[in-house]
Amino acid sequence: MKDYGSDKKTALEAKIDAQKLAFGPMMFQAIKALRDFGILKLLHLNDEGLTPEEINKKTDISVYGVKVLLDAGLSAEVVMLKDNKYHLTKTGFYFISDPMTTINLDFVNDVCYQGMFYLQESIRNQKPEGLKVFGDWPTIYHGLSELPEKVKESWFAFDHFYSDHVFSSLMNEIFGNNPKKILDVGGNTGKFSLQCAAFNPDVEITIMDLPGQLEVARKNATKKGFTKRIKTYPADILNHNQPFPKGFDLIWMSQFLDCFSEQDIIQILQRAARAMDSKAQLFILETYWDRQKFDISTYCLNNTSLYFTAMANGKSRMYHSEDMKKIAEKAGLKITEIMDDLGISHTLFKCQKI
Repeated sequence: MKDYGSDKKTALEAKIDAQKLAFGPMMFQAIKALRDFGILKLLHLNDEGLTPEEINKKTDISVYGVKVLLDAGLSAEVVMLKDNKYHLTKTGFYFISDPMTTINLDFVNDVCYQGMFYLQESIRNQKPEGLKVFGDWPTIYHGLSELPEKVKESWFAFDHFYSDHVFSSLMNEIFGNNPKKILDVGGNTGKFSLQCAAFNPDVEITIMDLPGQLEVARKNATKKGFTKRIKTYPADILNHNQPFPKGFDLIWMSQFLDCFSEQDIIQILQRAARAMDSKAQLFILETYWDRQKFDISTYCLNNTSLYFTAMANGKSRMYHSEDMKKIAEKAGLKITEIMDDLGISHTLFKCQKI
């Protein structure tokens, strides 16, 4: 593996960054309050700036509350103070205008925040101990359809935001060998399958997932008029005694394997390989933290691993690409091509049975 990171900060710079991390959870909530109370948007609409008293008159937040939040905002650099008036900074603007920032913040707050208190317990027990704040399920996927509505909304927004940007750009690649039958493993609500059905009028897709997710997928397929070409195959992917269905030209796994431990991935891919003939392809689309163009992408992915630990299943993470290569080989697959820089941060492994 290549080296990553450095330690070139001065002692003062390092200590300052340490304090930012120490108070990070509190600052997060302050920024969210500035956004949710509409204070950041008010500053955006008033280029000349506003005083706390003026903000108080335009909102139902007390002068005290406004001042406390603006003080925090100054330290977070989402607002600045000039001539006794507060102004929005470029960083603050992203919290009211950038979809990625909005989706990430809502996902962290609604899905992860309460449960992250149990991170250490989750690591010790290799179980998503933080999930108990929402219900008693072995993984978040088993309880996905039963999560509180706002939590569910933020979860799906996060999941779909990163996948939707890449699916449409890969259609020509997916249909390069003209597959007639595609198995969409872990297809969730059917986003990928719906795009395939719309792109190619001859393809037949089968979504393999938990019954709760398939119920939503069937409804979505019906709405789009694809009930004859989008089928479902209920399965608990972690039941390694359940074989994969055979007869598919292409098996598709998108943002799926990162939901499992290395040992489970090996068995999942072994089952997939047993269902493949010599001409079939298996496409693995994932976000590997080591193959990112920008450090901030790696930062986001490594934080997402903490979600997997405390909330999702306690055993998975955003993998290093070399780890996934070794896993695929152990499962009896040969990686024939690697495509980087897809969508926001994705990499595609094209595989065949050895």
